[in-house]
Amino acid sequence: MKNRSIFCVAIFLLAAYFISFKSANKLEQQSWIRINLLGYSPSGIKVAIWASKSDRVPVLFELVDEQTNKVVYTSLNIKTFGKYGPFKQTARINFSGFRGSGRFYIKADGIKSPLVIINDDVYKGAADFCLRYMRQQRSGFNPYLKDSCHTHDGFALYGAKAGIKDSTHFDASGGWHDASDYLQYSTTSANATYHLLMAYRDFPQVFSDEKQANGLDGQNNIADVLDEARWGLDWLLKMHPKRNIMFNQLADDRDHITMRIPKEDNQYGKNFERPLYYISGEPQQRGKFLNHTTGTSSTAAKFSSAFNLGAFLFNKIDVKYSKRLSAKAGTAMRFAMKKPGVTQTASVKSPYIYAEDNWVDDIELAAVASNFNKPKPVKNNLLAAINFAEREKITPWMARDTAAHYQYYPFINIGHYELAKQLDGEEKLKITDYYKAGINEVWNRAKQNAFYRGIPFIWCSNNLTVSFAIQCSWYADLTGDKSFMELEQANFDWLFGCNPWGTSMVYGLPSWGDTPIDPHSAFTHLKNYPIDGGLVDGPVYTNIYNSLIGIKLSDADEYAEFQSDLAVYHDDYGDYSTNEPTMDGTASLIYLLAAKEHQGKAIQHKTYSLGANTRGDSTVKKISLIFTGDEFADGGEKILKTLQEENVKAAFFLTGNFYRNANFKSLIKKIKAAGHYLGAHSDKHLLYCDWKNRDSLLLTQKQFSDDLNANYAAMLNFGVEKKDAKYFLPPYEWYNETIANWTAKQGLTLINFTPGTRSNADYTFPEMGKSYRSSEEIFKSITNFNIQKNNGLNGFYLLLHIGTDPKRKDKFYDRLPELIRYLKKDGYKLERIDN
Repeated sequence: MKNRSIFCVAIFLLAAYFISFKSANKLEQQSWIRINLLGYSPSGIKVAIWASKSDRVPVLFELVDEQTNKVVYTSLNIKTFGKYGPFKQTARINFSGFRGSGRFYIKADGIKSPLVIINDDVYKGAADFCLRYMRQQRSGFNPYLKDSCHTHDGFALYGAKAGIKDSTHFDASGGWHDASDYLQYSTTSANATYHLLMAYRDFPQVFSDEKQANGLDGQNNIADVLDEARWGLDWLLKMHPKRNIMFNQLADDRDHITMRIPKEDNQYGKNFERPLYYISGEPQQRGKFLNHTTGTSSTAAKFSSAFNLGAFLFNKIDVKYSKRLSAKAGTAMRFAMKKPGVTQTASVKSPYIYAEDNWVDDIELAAVASNFNKPKPVKNNLLAAINFAEREKITPWMARDTAAHYQYYPFINIGHYELAKQLDGEEKLKITDYYKAGINEVWNRAKQNAFYRGIPFIWCSNNLTVSFAIQCSWYADLTGDKSFMELEQANFDWLFGCNPWGTSMVYGLPSWGDTPIDPHSAFTHLKNYPIDGGLVDGPVYTNIYNSLIGIKLSDADEYAEFQSDLAVYHDDYGDYSTNEPTMDGTASLIYLLAAKEHQGKAIQHKTYSLGANTRGDSTVKKISLIFTGDEFADGGEKILKTLQEENVKAAFFLTGNFYRNANFKSLIKKIKAAGHYLGAHSDKHLLYCDWKNRDSLLLTQKQFSDDLNANYAAMLNFGVEKKDAKYFLPPYEWYNETIANWTAKQGLTLINFTPGTRSNADYTFPEMGKSYRSSEEIFKSITNFNIQKNNGLNGFYLLLHIGTDPKRKDKFYDRLPELIRYLKKDGYKLERIDN
């Protein structure tokens, strides 16, 4: 009876569903399906939003192939949330269970979504596309216009403390215009520069080389993102010309009087020369407005961080330039500590300034960035960074519903990320917990609505959204905790159309979707020049919008039916609060898009065998060292000593037998304290399947689960939870697809060593006859594979043993220092497997 009832209910739901298609066409549209217009990754989280002005919520949805019009996926996975913004009903339509690629539509309750694109290359080229906007924002020589502007900058103000008379000229030409106006701020430029440098450092393979250093067409053997970052660095050098001189901004809000093309900028009564505001550490007033500057730290520390990261990245490209950046990083740091406090921007005609109100996060980053060019992290730098990290654990906006304009800038604490990467054990955990606490503050608001929107609708809300998505991503990378993946994806999706207005917030991206066409920009408004890749400010609280000065829409509001008492967004030239593109927000987005593209590339180039991941990205020179252990641990101390001396992190997959062995307790604690990965290797080191007939299982699913859970229970005694150790290496490295499926049901990822070398034979001993492999033979198998095979050892999971039978006298771990030095010399980075 029970099965029959379920069947009848299903038939009823399907009938109601198909009837709704016929009736919906007769009514004015009251419901919409919002999606990420740019697309989704096949293996990633895929959610669309049902948004309706009626009370209706669909009971099921279909994914329909665009070409064949056939249904490829049907699901009841719809979670209802109720009212949000202009909608009476909203719901999350989750189609993550579909892993195919192609072009589709979602259909639900008679409503059809925009085109849904799913493939591993969906974000390919997006970061490079947004670089177009950065080049278009260049001051000095502008490659988009193929013309120069602002070549007369600038004359100094407020420099009396440094012996600078007002109106003294300094060469400050270059850099980027801050937004659609032509002001230039050191704080936003330094932050943008840092994000571009990070993007190249973390994801170099994502970026192309199609432009020269000046931004014109032509290759120069340097990635375009690095060329753009250098443009920013060069201007920062001009803004810090001497050890006791640093400028905070070039031009001021008198810029806003008229709209014009950059070369026509003549607003300040000195021909084409613009004012340079010296960082005095004191409040500055132009006209009737006084800012609340308290010190020199917030801007100067950002200079120091950008200079140090630039010095690190240019060290092998331009040594002289690298040394100059390194020297400037030192003087900038001293300038930052001259008077601890915050530097705000100055305004003349209007009350709107960048009201930055926090600075310890900037000093934290500057302190840890001082280690970038060091062979090993300097402890005093780490201690200083930790001290400042504790003074602002959570970026303050995350715990609030509102904030002043740029009050807590940048909108992400980059210092926590860079610091955590240089720490191990409990110290690292403490810093990553700060990230988690901030994310939870946002999550507590976000989980109340279908869009998972927890970002306050303040000016530049899109910039906060980008930064928050990056923080979620960094937290997952640093900890292996994927709890916030859906929240991260929701924020990313929001930027590209999964929002109440159904529009992408990036000009021209994607080309086939609804994106801004009438931004607050002289380029588009006066000349119809496209501003490709520019991220607009984003929606603001309706009460903020209503309080702003001088806003008047120039055309009818095409999104009128989606405005609400909560928030508004207008694709209208007249709305400078929601539709003005920003340079620094775009730079942050470039980093996020590079990360997304990198994930797609990594998935494409990983290797899988019988359901287990057996190799990382084969296009990247990275290797993960893996050590397994069950009953022996004689090499443990030597291995740890070598890893410490070579500054390498590895992974240790140990059985429950190993974790419970009292003789190994101290060693395991040392492994954890050193920041290495601790994983499971089964509890009793069981053989899962027959050696000759691999498909023949030797245990039941319950036996498998009980044994594996016992392994994790033993790990818990060392503070390692299951969520901290999502990778599982099977005993004897022997498994089949059934084992891989059982592992996945446990929420774990099955991995195995990369075949091709004999490193995993380091446990053998002479009495094993033909199976025995000497250390010399093992070493040569590794070096020969590296030389002879395409892509060498790229992405290799190189497996060794933490100990061997006493019968083996020729211990391969004695050659571990030699192996690591060989790999490093050939350009390989050795990283934890979860990186």
